Amino acid sequence: MTTELSPDTQAALLLTAPLLMGSGASPAETLTPGEYKCLYHRLCEMHYQLSDLLGPDAPNIINNCEPVLDGGRLRRLLERGFLLSQAVESWQTRALWVVSLSDDHYPDPIKTRLQDNAPAVLYGCGDIPLLETGGLAVVGSRHVDESLIAYTMGIGRLAAQAGCTIVSGGARGIDQAAMRGALEAGGRVAGVLADSLLKTAMNREHRDRILDGQLTLVSPYDPNAGFNVGNAMQRNKLIYALSSAALVVNTDINKGGTWAGAVEQLDKLKLTPVYVRSTGAPSAGLDALRKKGALPWPNPNETEDLVSILHTEVPVAKTPVQSELFSYDDAVDMPVVLRETPENVTQGKG
Repeated sequence: MTTELSPDTQAALLLTAPLLMGSGASPAETLTPGEYKCLYHRLCEMHYQLSDLLGPDAPNIINNCEPVLDGGRLRRLLERGFLLSQAVESWQTRALWVVSLSDDHYPDPIKTRLQDNAPAVLYGCGDIPLLETGGLAVVGSRHVDESLIAYTMGIGRLAAQAGCTIVSGGARGIDQAAMRGALEAGGRVAGVLADSLLKTAMNREHRDRILDGQLTLVSPYDPNAGFNVGNAMQRNKLIYALSSAALVVNTDINKGGTWAGAVEQLDKLKLTPVYVRSTGAPSAGLDALRKKGALPWPNPNETEDLVSILHTEVPVAKTPVQSELFSYDDAVDMPVVLRETPENVTQGKG
């Protein structure tokens, strides 16, 4: 893809990106996702595009946006052109890319499934088409024992052997185990990060995987952003949006990002079927997710079984986006129907 930013992407970055270029820089009062959405709809009402905020008619447009956002604040954000040029040069030097919703390269599953809740801007490193291959999302707690690490690495290896992408969040514990298992077996991984994209992409081991086309990293947050609990919670919906099915290996109950992300899928977004581990040590968190509608993981041993799981499901009710468990005898014999996957969505594009 081209490294030149489209005018719409430049405007989106000026409005929403902190453009973190050093610890001494004072953060700008960037637009929240809700504010950005209001501005975008206001521009559409006036038959303008984001890029028009950078053109000769910008003063008039900003004045007409006053009912939804303070004009002075918009002007201050849009005047950060020099800072943006520094940031873009830094990103491109490190082979990072950035796309906005108006770009053709924006990952279609995120745009199609999350609709108005899709991030205005995505940053990443690696091949964008890998993000449109669907696959298995594997998520879980950071603090787990070695038996669960081994179990999760096995899931990653099986996915690699089946030619299925692993989608995960890159956090220590379950996320990294799934990703490591897949990568070491020659598979593909989509890492959806909540922080430290630049640092992660510069890691030598990751860099080699990225260059080999095995690994793509993506984040809705500035490449230099540090860890933030809220960001970690919010990126979970991207993990599910990129996947054909999701497996929760372990979770606390009523707390933590893994729990919040799974509950959001089961109760609200319903983008993809959510499975929970059904062998090994019991988990109160997994029991609670099962009561909310999560499915017992069928424990596939063969690649064709995993592929079947990713293309079939017990029917899941779809809603518009606005925003004793371990003793199953029926875990493998569930009725299934063909469903729409990210691959199908991509094939229907255009």
